[in-house]
Amino acid sequence: FFNKEGDFNNLTAAAYHKKTHLLVTGFASGIFHLHELPDFNLIHSLSISDQRIASISINCTGDWIAFGCSGLGQLLVWEWQSESYVLKQQGHFNSMVSLAYSPDGQYIVTGGEDGKVKVWNTSSSFCFVTFTEHNSGVTAVTFTSTGYVVLSASLDGTVRAFDLHRYRNFRTFTSPRPSQFSCLAVDSSGEIVAAGSQDSFEIFIWSMQSGRLLDVLAGHEGPISSLSFNPMKCVLASASWDKTVKLWDMLDSWRTKETLIMNSDVLVVAFRPDGKELAVAALNGQITFWDHENAVQTGSIEGRHDLQMGRKELDKITAKQAAKGKSFTTLCYSADGESILAGGLSKFVCIYNVKEQILMKKFEISCNYSLDAMEVFCVSKEMKDFFLWTQNNITDLYNSVNIAKCQINFLQKHFKPEIRVTCVRFCPTGRSWAATTTEGLLLYSLDSGLIFDPFDLDIDVTPSNIHKTLSQKEYTTAIVMAFKLNEKKLIQEVIEAVPSSEVDVVCSSLPDLYVEKLLEFLASAFETSCHLEFYLIWTNKLLMLHGQKLKTR
Repeated sequence: FFNKEGDFNNLTAAAYHKKTHLLVTGFASGIFHLHELPDFNLIHSLSISDQRIASISINCTGDWIAFGCSGLGQLLVWEWQSESYVLKQQGHFNSMVSLAYSPDGQYIVTGGEDGKVKVWNTSSSFCFVTFTEHNSGVTAVTFTSTGYVVLSASLDGTVRAFDLHRYRNFRTFTSPRPSQFSCLAVDSSGEIVAAGSQDSFEIFIWSMQSGRLLDVLAGHEGPISSLSFNPMKCVLASASWDKTVKLWDMLDSWRTKETLIMNSDVLVVAFRPDGKELAVAALNGQITFWDHENAVQTGSIEGRHDLQMGRKELDKITAKQAAKGKSFTTLCYSADGESILAGGLSKFVCIYNVKEQILMKKFEISCNYSLDAMEVFCVSKEMKDFFLWTQNNITDLYNSVNIAKCQINFLQKHFKPEIRVTCVRFCPTGRSWAATTTEGLLLYSLDSGLIFDPFDLDIDVTPSNIHKTLSQKEYTTAIVMAFKLNEKKLIQEVIEAVPSSEVDVVCSSLPDLYVEKLLEFLASAFETSCHLEFYLIWTNKLLMLHGQKLKTR
Protein backbone atom coordinates (compact mmCIF):
# COMPACT_ATOMS: atom_id res chain seq x y z
CA PHE A 1 0.00 0.00 0.00
CA PHE A 2 2.69 2.48 1.02
CA ASN A 3 5.12 1.63 -1.76
CA LYS A 4 2.79 2.61 -4.63
CA GLU A 5 5.17 5.27 -5.93
CA GLY A 6 8.23 3.04 -5.61
CA ASP A 7 9.64 5.26 -2.82
CA PHE A 8 11.18 2.36 -0.95
CA ASN A 9 13.49 1.58 -3.87
CA ASN A 10 15.70 4.35 -2.53
CA LEU A 11 15.29 3.51 1.17
CA THR A 12 18.70 3.69 2.88
CA ALA A 13 17.95 3.68 6.63
CA ALA A 14 15.10 3.03 9.04
CA ALA A 15 14.40 3.01 12.79
CA TYR A 16 11.35 2.05 14.86
CA HIS A 17 10.39 3.23 18.36
CA LYS A 18 8.31 0.58 20.10
CA LYS A 19 6.65 2.67 22.83
CA THR A 20 5.38 5.49 20.60
CA HIS A 21 4.91 3.30 17.45
CA LEU A 22 7.04 5.71 15.41
CA LEU A 23 8.70 4.57 12.19
CA VAL A 24 11.41 6.82 10.73
CA THR A 25 12.60 6.11 7.19
CA GLY A 26 15.55 7.77 5.41
CA PHE A 27 16.10 7.89 1.66
CA ALA A 28 18.94 8.28 -0.85
CA SER A 29 17.69 11.78 -1.76
CA GLY A 30 18.23 13.06 1.84
CA ILE A 31 14.51 13.05 2.69
CA PHE A 32 13.09 11.36 5.79
CA HIS A 33 9.48 10.34 6.59
CA LEU A 34 7.92 9.99 10.01
CA HIS A 35 5.00 7.52 10.22
CA GLU A 36 2.75 6.32 13.00
CA LEU A 37 2.15 2.58 12.92
CA PRO A 38 0.13 0.40 12.46
CA ASP A 39 -2.06 2.80 10.40
CA PHE A 40 0.88 4.31 8.47
CA ASN A 41 -0.24 7.89 9.17
CA LEU A 42 2.36 10.33 7.83
CA ILE A 43 3.23 12.72 10.68
CA HIS A 44 5.69 14.70 8.57
CA SER A 45 8.50 14.46 6.05
CA LEU A 46 11.50 16.74 5.54
CA SER A 47 14.59 17.07 3.34
CA ILE A 48 17.60 17.44 5.64
CA SER A 49 20.46 16.89 3.18
CA ASP A 50 21.25 16.49 -0.50
CA GLN A 51 23.11 13.22 0.24
CA ARG A 52 21.81 9.80 1.24
CA ILE A 53 20.86 9.28 4.89
CA ALA A 54 23.18 6.52 6.10
CA SER A 55 21.84 5.86 9.61
CA ILE A 56 18.97 6.78 11.92
CA SER A 57 18.52 6.43 15.68
CA ILE A 58 15.70 7.41 18.06
CA ASN A 59 16.30 8.28 21.73
CA CYS A 60 14.62 6.31 24.52
CA THR A 61 11.72 8.78 25.02
CA GLY A 62 11.06 9.01 21.26
CA ASP A 63 11.37 12.84 21.18
CA TRP A 64 14.68 13.18 19.38
CA ILE A 65 15.76 11.54 16.11
CA ALA A 66 19.43 11.43 15.07
CA PHE A 67 20.49 11.24 11.42
CA GLY A 68 23.92 10.52 9.96
CA CYS A 69 24.82 11.39 6.36
CA SER A 70 28.20 9.82 5.61
CA GLY A 71 28.59 11.50 2.21
CA LEU A 72 28.98 15.00 3.69
CA GLY A 73 29.91 13.96 7.23
CA GLN A 74 26.67 15.37 8.66
CA LEU A 75 25.21 14.65 12.10
CA LEU A 76 21.73 16.01 12.84
CA VAL A 77 19.43 15.67 15.85
CA TRP A 78 15.82 16.62 15.13
CA GLU A 79 13.04 17.17 17.66
CA TRP A 80 9.98 16.13 15.68
CA GLN A 81 7.30 17.59 17.98
CA SER A 82 8.61 21.17 17.88
CA GLU A 83 10.09 20.60 14.39
CA SER A 84 13.48 22.09 15.30
CA TYR A 85 17.14 21.08 15.28
CA VAL A 86 18.72 20.14 18.61
CA LEU A 87 22.12 19.62 17.02
CA LYS A 88 23.53 20.25 13.55
CA GLN A 89 27.15 19.35 12.82
CA GLN A 90 29.08 18.79 9.61
CA GLY A 91 32.71 17.83 9.10
CA HIS A 92 34.92 18.47 6.08
CA PHE A 93 33.72 16.70 2.94
CA ASN A 94 37.25 15.59 1.98
CA SER A 95 40.29 15.30 4.17
CA MET A 96 41.48 18.15 6.41
CA VAL A 97 44.79 19.63 5.32
CA SER A 98 45.76 22.20 7.93
CA LEU A 99 44.98 23.33 11.46
CA ALA A 100 45.92 26.09 13.93
CA TYR A 101 45.22 26.78 17.62
CA SER A 102 43.95 30.14 18.86
CA PRO A 103 46.42 31.91 21.24
CA ASP A 104 44.35 30.91 24.32
CA GLY A 105 43.98 27.30 23.13
CA GLN A 106 40.16 27.40 23.26
CA TYR A 107 39.55 27.18 19.53
CA ILE A 108 40.99 25.27 16.58
CA VAL A 109 40.65 26.34 12.95
CA THR A 110 40.88 23.70 10.19
CA GLY A 111 41.09 23.96 6.41
CA GLY A 112 40.07 21.16 4.05
CA GLU A 113 40.31 20.05 0.44
CA ASP A 114 36.60 20.92 0.12
CA GLY A 115 37.49 24.65 0.34
CA LYS A 116 35.87 25.09 3.76
CA VAL A 117 37.38 26.79 6.81
CA LYS A 118 35.89 25.55 10.10
CA VAL A 119 36.38 26.80 13.67
CA TRP A 120 35.95 24.25 16.49
CA ASN A 121 35.58 24.64 20.24
CA THR A 122 38.17 22.40 21.97
CA SER A 123 36.12 21.82 25.13
CA SER A 124 32.80 20.87 23.45
CA SER A 125 34.40 19.42 20.24
CA PHE A 126 31.72 21.18 18.17
CA CYS A 127 32.22 23.32 15.07
CA PHE A 128 30.51 26.69 15.63
CA VAL A 129 31.25 28.52 12.35
CA THR A 130 32.05 27.47 8.75
CA PHE A 131 33.39 29.83 6.07
CA THR A 132 32.74 28.72 2.49
CA GLU A 133 34.17 31.66 0.46
CA HIS A 134 37.08 29.71 -1.11
CA ASN A 135 36.48 28.11 -4.52
CA SER A 136 39.22 25.51 -4.22
CA GLY A 137 41.09 23.47 -1.61
CA VAL A 138 42.44 25.31 1.46
CA THR A 139 46.18 24.67 1.93
CA ALA A 140 46.99 26.58 5.15
CA VAL A 141 45.18 28.28 8.05
CA THR A 142 46.36 30.38 10.99
CA PHE A 143 45.14 32.66 13.79
CA THR A 144 46.53 36.17 14.39
CA SER A 145 47.97 36.99 17.83
CA THR A 146 44.69 38.62 18.97
CA GLY A 147 42.77 35.38 18.41
CA TYR A 148 39.86 37.16 16.68
CA VAL A 149 41.08 36.88 13.08
CA VAL A 150 41.51 33.66 11.07
CA LEU A 151 43.57 33.62 7.86
CA SER A 152 43.40 30.97 5.15
CA ALA A 153 45.36 30.38 1.93
CA SER A 154 43.91 28.45 -1.00
CA LEU A 155 44.67 27.01 -4.42
CA ASP A 156 42.05 29.43 -5.83
CA GLY A 157 44.69 32.20 -5.69
CA THR A 158 43.36 34.08 -2.65
CA VAL A 159 44.29 34.53 0.99
CA ARG A 160 41.23 35.44 3.04
CA ALA A 161 40.88 37.01 6.50
CA PHE A 162 37.79 36.16 8.59
CA ASP A 163 36.49 38.08 11.58
CA LEU A 164 35.36 35.87 14.51
CA HIS A 165 33.23 38.66 16.03
CA ARG A 166 30.90 39.13 13.07
CA TYR A 167 31.71 35.89 11.19
CA ARG A 168 32.53 37.59 7.88
CA ASN A 169 35.31 37.63 5.28
CA PHE A 170 36.61 41.20 5.73
CA ARG A 171 39.84 41.03 3.65
CA THR A 172 40.81 39.16 0.49
CA PHE A 173 44.45 39.24 -0.57
CA THR A 174 45.39 38.41 -4.17
CA SER A 175 48.55 38.43 -6.29
CA PRO A 176 49.01 40.47 -9.54
CA ARG A 177 49.11 37.23 -11.58
CA PRO A 178 46.92 34.36 -10.34
CA SER A 179 48.99 32.00 -8.15
CA GLN A 180 48.20 28.83 -6.24
CA PHE A 181 49.13 29.50 -2.61
CA SER A 182 50.64 26.51 -0.81
CA CYS A 183 51.60 28.01 2.58
CA LEU A 184 50.84 30.94 4.86
CA ALA A 185 52.37 32.85 7.79
CA VAL A 186 51.43 35.92 9.83
CA ASP A 187 53.87 37.92 11.98
CA SER A 188 53.51 38.25 15.77
CA SER A 189 51.87 41.70 15.50
CA GLY A 190 49.24 40.36 13.08
CA GLU A 191 49.96 43.20 10.61
CA ILE A 192 52.06 41.39 7.97
CA VAL A 193 50.65 38.45 5.99
CA ALA A 194 52.93 36.26 3.84
CA ALA A 195 51.94 33.47 1.43
CA GLY A 196 54.11 31.21 -0.75
CA SER A 197 53.24 30.22 -4.28
CA GLN A 198 53.73 26.74 -5.70
CA ASP A 199 53.67 27.74 -9.37
CA SER A 200 55.56 31.08 -9.62
CA PHE A 201 58.10 30.25 -6.81
CA GLU A 202 57.49 33.69 -5.21
CA ILE A 203 56.48 34.88 -1.74
CA PHE A 204 53.83 37.60 -1.50
CA ILE A 205 53.70 40.07 1.41
CA TRP A 206 50.52 42.04 2.25
CA SER A 207 49.44 44.57 4.88
CA MET A 208 46.52 43.39 7.02
CA GLN A 209 45.46 47.00 7.72
CA SER A 210 45.11 48.17 4.10
CA GLY A 211 44.95 44.85 2.22
CA ARG A 212 47.62 46.14 -0.20
CA LEU A 213 50.42 44.02 -1.65
CA LEU A 214 53.64 45.36 -0.08
CA ASP A 215 56.29 43.20 -1.71
CA VAL A 216 57.01 40.13 -3.83
CA LEU A 217 60.05 38.13 -2.71
CA ALA A 218 61.77 36.26 -5.55
CA GLY A 219 64.85 34.08 -5.22
CA HIS A 220 63.66 30.51 -4.81
CA GLU A 221 63.98 28.20 -7.81
CA GLY A 222 61.29 25.72 -6.78
CA PRO A 223 57.76 25.72 -5.26
CA ILE A 224 57.56 27.30 -1.78
CA SER A 225 56.63 24.49 0.63
CA SER A 226 56.53 26.28 4.01
CA LEU A 227 56.75 29.72 5.66
CA SER A 228 57.34 30.66 9.29
CA PHE A 229 57.77 34.03 11.05
CA ASN A 230 60.20 34.30 13.95
CA PRO A 231 57.98 34.95 17.03
CA MET A 232 60.53 37.42 18.52
CA LYS A 233 62.11 39.16 15.50
CA CYS A 234 61.01 40.52 12.13
CA VAL A 235 62.48 37.57 10.22
CA LEU A 236 60.63 35.28 7.80
CA ALA A 237 61.93 31.76 7.02
CA SER A 238 60.89 30.20 3.71
CA ALA A 239 61.45 26.58 2.66
CA SER A 240 61.45 25.39 -0.93
CA TRP A 241 61.87 22.32 -3.12
CA ASP A 242 65.10 23.91 -4.42
CA LYS A 243 66.91 22.45 -1.34
CA THR A 244 67.26 25.81 0.45
CA VAL A 245 65.80 27.69 3.41
CA LYS A 246 66.00 31.47 3.04
CA LEU A 247 65.75 33.97 5.91
CA TRP A 248 64.31 37.36 4.93
CA ASP A 249 64.78 40.47 7.12
CA MET A 250 61.64 42.61 7.20
CA LEU A 251 63.40 45.65 8.69
CA ASP A 252 66.10 45.56 5.99
CA SER A 253 63.49 45.92 3.20
CA TRP A 254 63.09 42.13 2.88
CA ARG A 255 66.69 41.39 1.85
CA THR A 256 67.87 37.78 2.10
CA LYS A 257 69.67 37.68 5.43
CA GLU A 258 70.84 34.07 5.09
CA THR A 259 70.46 31.04 2.82
CA LEU A 260 70.72 27.60 4.44
CA ILE A 261 71.68 24.83 1.99
CA MET A 262 70.12 21.38 2.56
CA ASN A 263 70.88 17.94 1.08
CA SER A 264 67.33 17.39 -0.07
CA ASP A 265 64.06 19.19 -0.98
CA VAL A 266 62.77 21.06 2.07
CA LEU A 267 59.17 20.26 3.06
CA VAL A 268 58.54 22.15 6.29
CA VAL A 269 60.20 24.77 8.51
CA ALA A 270 59.29 25.83 12.09
CA PHE A 271 60.71 28.30 14.64
CA ARG A 272 61.05 27.44 18.31
CA PRO A 273 58.62 29.57 20.44
CA ASP A 274 61.56 31.67 21.77
CA GLY A 275 62.73 32.28 18.16
CA LYS A 276 66.31 31.10 18.79
CA GLU A 277 66.20 27.82 16.87
CA LEU A 278 64.87 26.67 13.51
CA ALA A 279 63.72 23.11 12.71
CA VAL A 280 63.72 21.92 9.11
CA ALA A 281 62.28 18.66 7.71
CA ALA A 282 63.53 17.50 4.30
CA LEU A 283 62.56 14.87 1.75
CA ASN A 284 65.36 12.51 2.87
CA GLY A 285 63.52 11.95 6.19
CA GLN A 286 65.88 14.09 8.28
CA ILE A 287 64.89 16.79 10.76
CA THR A 288 67.75 19.29 11.17
CA PHE A 289 68.07 22.01 13.82
CA TRP A 290 69.77 25.34 13.07
CA ASP A 291 71.09 28.32 14.98
CA HIS A 292 69.81 30.71 12.31
CA GLU A 293 71.66 33.78 13.69
CA ASN A 294 75.01 32.19 12.85
CA ALA A 295 73.76 29.80 10.10
CA VAL A 296 75.14 26.79 12.00
CA GLN A 297 73.51 23.36 12.19
CA THR A 298 73.15 22.33 15.85
CA GLY A 299 71.74 18.81 15.43
CA SER A 300 69.77 16.35 13.33
CA ILE A 301 67.32 13.49 13.74
CA GLU A 302 67.11 10.57 11.30
CA GLY A 303 63.36 10.01 11.35
CA ARG A 304 62.65 7.72 8.40
CA HIS A 305 62.47 4.49 10.42
CA ASP A 306 60.41 6.05 13.22
CA LEU A 307 57.66 6.88 10.71
CA GLN A 308 57.22 3.11 10.25
CA MET A 309 55.35 3.19 6.97
CA GLY A 310 52.62 0.70 6.28
CA ARG A 311 52.44 -1.36 3.13
CA LYS A 312 49.78 -0.27 0.65
CA GLU A 313 47.35 -2.82 -0.73
CA LEU A 314 49.01 -3.09 -4.14
CA ASP A 315 52.64 -2.27 -3.25
CA LYS A 316 55.11 -4.75 -4.71
CA ILE A 317 57.87 -3.86 -2.22
CA THR A 318 58.03 -4.28 1.56
CA ALA A 319 57.13 -1.50 3.98
CA LYS A 320 60.79 -1.39 5.10
CA GLN A 321 61.97 -0.70 1.54
CA ALA A 322 59.20 1.83 0.92
CA ALA A 323 60.21 3.73 4.09
CA LYS A 324 63.53 4.69 2.51
CA GLY A 325 61.79 7.27 0.38
CA LYS A 326 59.50 8.64 3.08
CA SER A 327 59.73 11.77 5.21
CA PHE A 328 57.98 14.01 7.73
CA THR A 329 55.62 16.53 6.13
CA THR A 330 54.59 18.49 9.24
CA LEU A 331 56.51 19.76 12.29
CA CYS A 332 55.66 21.69 15.44
CA TYR A 333 57.57 22.64 18.60
CA SER A 334 55.99 22.07 22.01
CA ALA A 335 55.06 25.21 23.99
CA ASP A 336 58.27 24.99 26.09
CA GLY A 337 60.43 24.33 23.00
CA GLU A 338 62.01 21.21 24.54
CA SER A 339 60.36 18.69 22.26
CA ILE A 340 59.19 18.56 18.66
CA LEU A 341 56.15 16.86 17.17
CA ALA A 342 56.45 15.32 13.68
CA GLY A 343 54.02 13.52 11.36
CA GLY A 344 53.79 12.37 7.74
CA LEU A 345 52.35 9.71 5.44
CA SER A 346 52.04 7.16 8.23
CA LYS A 347 49.79 6.12 11.12
CA PHE A 348 52.36 7.36 13.66
CA VAL A 349 53.07 10.78 15.14
CA CYS A 350 56.51 11.04 16.79
CA ILE A 351 57.61 13.26 19.69
CA TYR A 352 61.36 13.89 19.89
CA ASN A 353 63.47 15.51 22.61
CA VAL A 354 65.32 18.31 20.80
CA LYS A 355 68.32 18.49 23.14
CA GLU A 356 68.98 14.72 23.29
CA GLN A 357 67.69 14.14 19.72
CA ILE A 358 65.93 10.93 20.74
CA LEU A 359 62.42 9.58 20.18
CA MET A 360 60.39 10.06 23.38
CA LYS A 361 57.06 8.59 22.28
CA LYS A 362 55.15 7.38 19.25
CA PHE A 363 51.39 7.88 19.01
CA GLU A 364 49.42 5.46 16.85
CA ILE A 365 46.60 7.59 15.49
CA SER A 366 44.44 4.81 14.10
CA CYS A 367 43.71 1.09 14.34
CA ASN A 368 41.27 1.24 11.44
CA TYR A 369 42.31 -1.48 9.00
CA SER A 370 39.77 -0.38 6.39
CA LEU A 371 42.26 2.41 5.57
CA ASP A 372 45.20 1.79 3.22
CA ALA A 373 48.86 1.54 4.37
CA MET A 374 47.90 0.25 7.84
CA GLU A 375 49.45 -3.20 7.44
CA VAL A 376 53.21 -3.66 7.71
CA PHE A 377 53.12 -6.98 5.79
CA CYS A 378 51.08 -7.67 2.69
CA VAL A 379 48.27 -10.21 2.51
CA SER A 380 49.31 -12.64 -0.20
CA LYS A 381 45.70 -13.43 -1.19
CA GLU A 382 45.05 -9.77 -2.10
CA MET A 383 48.24 -9.60 -4.15
CA LYS A 384 47.23 -12.83 -5.94
CA ASP A 385 43.78 -11.35 -6.74
CA PHE A 386 45.44 -8.21 -8.11
CA PHE A 387 47.78 -10.12 -10.41
CA LEU A 388 44.95 -12.37 -11.61
CA TRP A 389 42.90 -9.24 -12.37
CA THR A 390 45.86 -7.74 -14.31
CA GLN A 391 46.34 -10.93 -16.35
CA ASN A 392 42.61 -11.11 -17.14
CA ASN A 393 42.64 -7.49 -18.29
CA ILE A 394 45.53 -8.15 -20.68
CA THR A 395 43.55 -11.08 -22.12
CA ASP A 396 40.49 -8.79 -22.39
CA LEU A 397 42.55 -6.23 -24.28
CA TYR A 398 43.44 -8.86 -26.87
CA ASN A 399 39.80 -9.81 -27.10
CA SER A 400 38.97 -6.05 -27.55
CA VAL A 401 36.54 -6.03 -24.61
CA ASN A 402 35.63 -2.65 -23.09
CA ILE A 403 38.25 -2.66 -20.34
CA ALA A 404 37.42 0.82 -18.97
CA LYS A 405 34.26 -0.50 -17.33
CA CYS A 406 36.15 -3.38 -15.79
CA GLN A 407 38.77 -0.99 -14.32
CA ILE A 408 36.12 1.30 -12.85
CA ASN A 409 34.36 -1.62 -11.17
CA PHE A 410 37.63 -2.80 -9.70
CA LEU A 411 38.56 0.65 -8.42
CA GLN A 412 35.14 1.21 -6.86
CA LYS A 413 35.38 -2.12 -5.13
CA HIS A 414 38.87 -1.44 -3.77
CA PHE A 415 38.95 2.29 -3.00
CA LYS A 416 40.69 2.85 0.32
CA PRO A 417 41.75 6.25 1.68
CA GLU A 418 45.40 6.15 2.74
CA ILE A 419 46.26 6.80 6.39
CA ARG A 420 48.21 10.05 6.76
CA VAL A 421 48.86 12.98 9.12
CA THR A 422 48.58 16.26 7.21
CA CYS A 423 49.25 18.72 10.06
CA VAL A 424 50.22 18.68 13.77
CA ARG A 425 50.05 21.63 16.17
CA PHE A 426 50.79 22.08 19.87
CA CYS A 427 48.37 24.04 22.04
CA PRO A 428 49.87 27.34 23.32
CA THR A 429 48.96 26.25 26.88
CA GLY A 430 51.24 23.20 26.48
CA ARG A 431 48.54 20.86 27.80
CA SER A 432 47.42 19.30 24.50
CA TRP A 433 48.18 18.86 20.81
CA ALA A 434 46.06 18.24 17.74
CA ALA A 435 46.51 16.49 14.39
CA THR A 436 44.51 16.52 11.16
CA THR A 437 44.46 12.99 9.76
CA THR A 438 42.51 10.71 7.42
CA GLU A 439 40.48 9.83 10.55
CA GLY A 440 39.56 13.51 11.15
CA LEU A 441 40.72 16.05 13.73
CA LEU A 442 42.30 14.29 16.74
CA LEU A 443 43.06 15.92 20.11
CA TYR A 444 45.54 14.48 22.59
CA SER A 445 45.50 16.01 26.05
CA LEU A 446 47.09 15.73 29.49
CA ASP A 447 43.80 16.88 31.02
CA SER A 448 41.29 14.06 31.15
CA GLY A 449 38.54 16.68 31.53
CA LEU A 450 38.50 17.16 27.76
CA ILE A 451 37.21 13.62 27.27
CA PHE A 452 33.43 13.28 27.20
CA ASP A 453 32.37 10.64 29.73
CA PRO A 454 28.64 9.88 29.85
CA PHE A 455 27.20 8.38 33.03
CA ASP A 456 25.75 5.47 31.13
CA LEU A 457 25.71 2.09 32.77
CA ASP A 458 27.12 -0.80 30.83
CA ILE A 459 26.74 -4.45 31.69
CA ASP A 460 30.01 -4.56 33.67
CA VAL A 461 29.06 -1.92 36.27
CA THR A 462 27.48 -4.05 39.02
CA PRO A 463 27.93 -4.03 42.83
CA SER A 464 29.74 -7.39 42.69
CA ASN A 465 32.17 -6.07 40.06
CA ILE A 466 32.79 -2.94 42.15
CA HIS A 467 33.64 -5.11 45.18
CA LYS A 468 35.91 -7.23 42.99
CA THR A 469 37.73 -4.12 41.68
CA LEU A 470 38.06 -2.89 45.27
CA SER A 471 39.61 -6.18 46.39
CA GLN A 472 42.19 -5.80 43.59
CA LYS A 473 43.07 -2.39 45.08
CA GLU A 474 42.06 -0.48 41.92
CA TYR A 475 40.53 2.31 43.96
CA THR A 476 40.05 4.99 41.27
CA THR A 477 38.22 2.59 38.95
CA ALA A 478 36.01 1.42 41.82
CA ILE A 479 35.07 5.03 42.73
CA VAL A 480 34.20 5.87 39.11
CA MET A 481 32.09 2.69 38.81
CA ALA A 482 30.31 3.49 42.08
CA PHE A 483 29.42 6.99 40.86
CA LYS A 484 28.12 5.52 37.61
CA LEU A 485 25.84 3.28 39.63
CA ASN A 486 25.06 6.24 41.92
CA GLU A 487 24.05 4.32 45.07
CA LYS A 488 24.99 6.36 48.14
CA LYS A 489 25.68 3.39 50.44
CA LEU A 490 27.96 1.81 47.84
CA ILE A 491 29.87 5.08 47.20
CA GLN A 492 30.43 5.45 50.97
CA GLU A 493 31.65 1.87 51.25
CA VAL A 494 34.13 2.32 48.37
CA ILE A 495 35.51 5.65 49.65
CA GLU A 496 35.91 4.34 53.20
CA ALA A 497 37.75 1.27 51.87
CA VAL A 498 40.56 3.47 50.44
CA PRO A 499 43.57 3.61 52.84
CA SER A 500 44.42 7.19 53.91
CA SER A 501 47.93 6.78 52.45
CA GLU A 502 46.40 6.16 48.99
CA VAL A 503 44.05 9.18 49.01
CA ASP A 504 46.61 11.47 47.32
CA VAL A 505 47.21 9.07 44.42
CA VAL A 506 43.49 8.39 43.91
CA CYS A 507 42.65 12.14 43.90
CA SER A 508 45.31 12.90 41.28
CA SER A 509 44.08 10.17 38.91
CA LEU A 510 40.36 10.94 39.30
CA PRO A 511 38.72 12.33 36.09
CA ASP A 512 37.47 15.94 36.40
CA LEU A 513 33.84 14.91 35.96
CA TYR A 514 33.96 12.81 39.11
CA VAL A 515 35.84 15.40 41.21
CA GLU A 516 32.69 17.53 41.50
CA LYS A 517 30.55 14.48 42.23
CA LEU A 518 32.95 13.37 44.95
CA LEU A 519 33.01 16.86 46.51
CA GLU A 520 29.19 16.90 46.58
CA PHE A 521 29.20 13.50 48.27
CA LEU A 522 31.80 14.62 50.85
CA ALA A 523 29.76 17.74 51.67
CA SER A 524 26.72 15.59 52.48
CA ALA A 525 28.84 12.98 54.36
CA PHE A 526 30.23 15.60 56.81
CA GLU A 527 26.73 15.99 58.27
CA THR A 528 26.41 12.37 59.36
CA SER A 529 29.77 10.58 59.28
CA CYS A 530 31.97 9.91 62.32
CA HIS A 531 35.10 9.66 60.09
CA LEU A 532 35.68 13.41 60.18
CA GLU A 533 39.47 13.49 59.79
CA PHE A 534 39.41 10.91 56.99
CA TYR A 535 36.88 12.95 54.95
CA LEU A 536 38.83 16.15 55.66
CA ILE A 537 41.95 14.52 54.16
CA TRP A 538 39.91 13.68 51.03
CA THR A 539 38.56 17.24 50.76
CA ASN A 540 42.00 18.77 51.30
CA LYS A 541 43.69 16.64 48.63
CA LEU A 542 40.86 17.19 46.11
CA LEU A 543 40.90 20.98 46.53
CA MET A 544 44.70 21.18 46.44
CA LEU A 545 44.88 19.19 43.18
CA HIS A 546 41.75 20.38 41.36
CA GLY A 547 40.89 23.71 43.07
CA GLN A 548 42.37 25.81 40.27
CA LYS A 549 40.30 24.07 37.59
CA LEU A 550 37.11 24.31 39.66
CA LYS A 551 37.79 28.03 40.24
CA THR A 552 38.14 28.80 36.53
CA ARG A 553 34.80 27.10 35.88
